[in-house]
Amino acid sequence: MALHIQTIRAHLPLPPLATSKPMSPLSFPLPPPVLRLPPKSLLKKTPPFALSPVSESTLVELTPTKPFPSQVSRTILELSSHGTLSTLTQDGWPLGVGVRFAVDPDGTPVLCLNEADGHFSRDGRSALHVQLRQSGLRTPQCTIQGSLCKPEDAVLSRRLRSAWTKRFGSDVGEDQLFYIDVERVLQIEDFGEVGTWVNSSEYRSASPDPLRDCAERIVDEINSNNIEDIHRFCNVYVDLDFQVLEAKMIWVDRLGFDLRIYSPPKGTFDVRIPFPREVTDEKGAKSSFNCMSQLAWEVEKNFYVPDFEKVERLKQIS
Repeated sequence: MALHIQTIRAHLPLPPLATSKPMSPLSFPLPPPVLRLPPKSLLKKTPPFALSPVSESTLVELTPTKPFPSQVSRTILELSSHGTLSTLTQDGWPLGVGVRFAVDPDGTPVLCLNEADGHFSRDGRSALHVQLRQSGLRTPQCTIQGSLCKPEDAVLSRRLRSAWTKRFGSDVGEDQLFYIDVERVLQIEDFGEVGTWVNSSEYRSASPDPLRDCAERIVDEINSNNIEDIHRFCNVYVDLDFQVLEAKMIWVDRLGFDLRIYSPPKGTFDVRIPFPREVTDEKGAKSSFNCMSQLAWEVEKNFYVPDFEKVERLKQIS
């Protein structure tokens, strides 16, 4: 069954001068013109993107509101440099050991191991588990399943050694160089969540998020300087039947951002708010955030009558 998801398009009329939001000295600089969101399209109710058993390949022409599991997995590995390598030992017992790793342009994990260790199974079956802690609130993770191999040709060896040197600034000996030939990936949004399986072709063809290197910095800056805007987003863009006591941004990517909101006695919830359009860099993410903040401020002050549907899909955490 095809999932129909409307793309958010931006309208850019200039607002009346009387409605301009006062500039906070801690806010990001607000770029003109002010972003207008189209009727009935901002935060449109959409199905969640848990893609199992539907393959990502059936959805490539749609516009999602959050990255695919394959893209999240690639991002997690790009931002991490250590994980847990699990194999079956020679006597058949499972064993996990902490390892450092790099990834090549195709997302292949590259490891430096002691071949004489004796911990690894003869058939090479292994799993690399990697976690990424986001804002101290959520820990998305992925587990790479595949075969632990040594490169057998010079071209592959040079590519893997280059990936290792780029990440760690040091070379790795040929006798210590290993890689995991990826067969499938399990991506999990957080502890206790049900994961989504991704096949090797989807994983290799996916791109890590373009905001990955600045996402943590953006989140920290917004949580430090723009909490009033975050609370305003909850009131304006999210359909709530309770008052929010606390709210924080968890993560930001090219398609939007995730908030965690708390309201006793209702509990704790996560909510996804998409950007009006996909962004490609830090400047675009800050610009979109400011434009959405401007519109939310106008709605709150009754300068603008909202004509969009609010987010209704909340994920309860506790």
